Amino acid sequence: MLDVVRGTANLDHIEGALNSALAPGQNVRDPATAQAHAGDWSEAPRTTPGLVAYPRTPNEVAAVLKICSEHGQRLVVQGGLTGLAGGATPMTSEIVLSLARLNAIEDLDTVGGTVLVQAGAILEELANHVEAAGWYFPLDLGARGSCQVGGNAATNAGGNRVIRFGTMRELVLGLEVALPDGRLLTMLNRVTKNTTGIDLKHLFIGAEGTLGVITRLVLKLSPLPTASTTALCALPSFDAATRLVRDLRRSLPSLSAFEVMWADYLETGAEVCGLRLPFDDAHPVYVLLETLGTDEHAEQTALETNLEAALESGVVADVIIAKSLDDAKRLWAYRESIGELLGRLKPFAAFDVGIPMPAMDAFVESVGAELERLFPNQRHLFFGHIGDGNLHVLSGPHESPTSLHEVERVVYAATGRAGGSISAEHGIGVVKKDFLHFSRSKEELDLMRAIKSMLDPRGILNVGRVFPEVDE
Repeated sequence: MLDVVRGTANLDHIEGALNSALAPGQNVRDPATAQAHAGDWSEAPRTTPGLVAYPRTPNEVAAVLKICSEHGQRLVVQGGLTGLAGGATPMTSEIVLSLARLNAIEDLDTVGGTVLVQAGAILEELANHVEAAGWYFPLDLGARGSCQVGGNAATNAGGNRVIRFGTMRELVLGLEVALPDGRLLTMLNRVTKNTTGIDLKHLFIGAEGTLGVITRLVLKLSPLPTASTTALCALPSFDAATRLVRDLRRSLPSLSAFEVMWADYLETGAEVCGLRLPFDDAHPVYVLLETLGTDEHAEQTALETNLEAALESGVVADVIIAKSLDDAKRLWAYRESIGELLGRLKPFAAFDVGIPMPAMDAFVESVGAELERLFPNQRHLFFGHIGDGNLHVLSGPHESPTSLHEVERVVYAATGRAGGSISAEHGIGVVKKDFLHFSRSKEELDLMRAIKSMLDPRGILNVGRVFPEVDE
């Protein structure tokens, strides 16, 4: 059990100590400013922190942690506040460590194809920066304009292109991490092949800031694609989608996205966003796919050839192939209606579960039927990146906390029965920690807690996240 300190240190003393480590204006107690840090995009209860620290360098991050450790002051790390698991939402007596000002892109290696970037850099700004130099960072999320790359690593984000490029774990070559006691652990490896003992960076990728604060990252880049094709397919069944993804992965090596939307999701998204339905007839399942390559004519020809064959075999019932960038944006708009849907369905229950492909169709059918039986007046929508087994479930609006918890019980219990993961990319945070046993064994959880206790013995950093009993 951790030696937990309940954050009783006087805030004035904490501010005084932090003022000795940070420049004027980097520690803020103004309520209007603090209010902006009261919570992330999740439905976790919002709490306005008493103080927000804005370090500008990795050493300043380490200094803040050292001071908080010495004073027994709990803190929560915040990035772009786009999380859906409540991990960045402050708890009572916590102060906030914001990485918003630790946002420099320090070095771009245009020969080796790597970039050294601070944790607070915005994903979209990083992508634009490397693309201007002829390189490509493939991680892509709906929150690209707000989320930070440190948070992407802390939650092992995946996004739309995992089927080709992998999750954030595959894109990180090196890390620098500030430990809870104030030590700065620099592991800024820049080579792909490195067999020099235990690769410690993997302790921190996906740990949601519970073991240390990521301050800098070395990211692996890919050559910039110069040609992209997009198509929206209407399919007769989910089984057809599994056949299509199998066939296209074999014959289209440039396949970079394969997004599946069940009919309710596409139709509701179109309604909320004021979009015209893409096909004259309704279909049970839709697939949005994308390829990225270097020869526009070759990419378009290959896509058309493969989809013509799929139409002839009956795997695909109908298809729209984008002929321009504007066409592609219009097709992606159906998938990216999620932002508007979240706003319309508040208070909602949102899930990003990992389900093995053979079990996914039965999972959607059984969970959908159970939610419809229990909550016939709510919307229950399914969509995801099935090429990597990531399924999203959205249910709402639910005004009652009891109803939200019941939806969680239904979805997570079914996930456990399917042998899946209760979190594919959003993390555990506070929202899912009580359900972690559906995906991780007691032995795994005990080892996680032991590592947390070793690295954060005073229990100051992101306490109460991920581990179900760590703050008891």
